[in-house]
Amino acid sequence: MDLEMNRNSLKILKNKEIKYDLPYLWIRDNCSCKDCRVQETKEKRFMLSNVPVDLKPSKVKLNKNSINIFWPDHHETEIDIENIALLSIPRKPKKELWTNNFVPKYFDWVEFLQNKNIAIDAFSNFITHGAICIKNAPCVPNTLEDLAKRLGPIREVLFERIHNVSVDGHVYNIAHTSLEVPPHNDFASYSWPPSVQALHMLVNECEGGESMIIDGFSVLEDYKIDCPNFFNILCNFSVPFREFDDENETFANEPMIRLDSKNQITGFRFSNQLMQMIDPNIDGLDLFYEAYHELCKRINSDKYKSIFRLEGGHILLVFAHRVLHGRREFKQNGKRHLQDAYFEMDNVENNLVLYKNQGSG
Repeated sequence: MDLEMNRNSLKILKNKEIKYDLPYLWIRDNCSCKDCRVQETKEKRFMLSNVPVDLKPSKVKLNKNSINIFWPDHHETEIDIENIALLSIPRKPKKELWTNNFVPKYFDWVEFLQNKNIAIDAFSNFITHGAICIKNAPCVPNTLEDLAKRLGPIREVLFERIHNVSVDGHVYNIAHTSLEVPPHNDFASYSWPPSVQALHMLVNECEGGESMIIDGFSVLEDYKIDCPNFFNILCNFSVPFREFDDENETFANEPMIRLDSKNQITGFRFSNQLMQMIDPNIDGLDLFYEAYHELCKRINSDKYKSIFRLEGGHILLVFAHRVLHGRREFKQNGKRHLQDAYFEMDNVENNLVLYKNQGSG
């Protein structure tokens, strides 16, 4: 390898080709010495504003696996080249999109909770596909509390900590009736909706009521290709969502599609039942409704719906910022009781990294 110092950056060359182009401020900001980092926690102490914006090394030295950088104030920084290479390795499994031929993978309740290797497999599959099922869970109310061991603490929202979904309970949502529940994600009425939902079927003796899930990202990727103008409208047009009862009120006014800095889809907010009347004076309302009409048509087509039946002891786990869920209408000719609770994907993804670092057990 060779080094090349420029006005603002240090280039690392391999076979005369640039492998890394490191801004001097980046190098200084990532110094790992005891003066710049809290050694016990690896947190950064150094503040970038303590050096001039046109900072440039007085000297650099290439070693076998590292680079030593000497600064004008006599500070020295050592950069490990192998650590730079690790930065380009994704921390999360790659997402795989799916349509109506998708079947969630099933994992045993006891194995998921007691075997970290099974948990690693389950987490990887969940992050990749956005949905898995857990079977043989106890058909006992509030069993979802036990998932905190793997998924992290329950994300509490207004209403119940663990929601009871049946026709006999507290009715504030279409899910508490026997009507078909169209595809949606829960609590679109929160500015940051819960990102993981666990739906635990305690008993299902009714005819009908099959569960459905839809990969919202798959729908949106096709929609983006086929209708780019409509896609852009839904990324920027704010939509009001409200969920409430006599004691609670949740309201958010947000676009349906969330993108990251690379214009990759990171979130989908869709709930036809919670969507509220939009002020007709807002510019672009007519174009929004054309875009929304096309989106609804796609979501409700058979192309994307994966349909299956949740039996007693089954828990469906969905990445709620990606996967929409719903169910078909059922006959009230038996008992049907489902409980659901919410968690956060950040905790699932972090636990996957931790478990892999800890090894088997």
